[in-house]
Amino acid sequence: MVIHMTITTRVYNTNQTTIPSKIRKKFNIKPDDLVKWEELEDGVKITFEKKISIYDVTGIIKGDPKNPTNAVDLKKKMSRGEKI
Repeated sequence: MVIHMTITTRVYNTNQTTIPSKIRKKFNIKPDDLVKWEELEDGVKITFEKKISIYDVTGIIKGDPKNPTNAVDLKKKMSRGEKI
């Protein structure tokens, strides 16, 4: 049995709203995380993504001294969702 909760928030005149505390805690939402809004036929799907920084991936890729990794290119690939 899946239990869904409904929480209502207000959209202010600056077009901002607040993510309810219960939702932030459940999904571990922190400052600088991203909110993804996906338009559907019958509504909107909201998902949360962690903002990835270059510091999050430091050390994941083993460097090749003969072919150094370009950090800018690496960051662009990550933001496009490309496999590294």
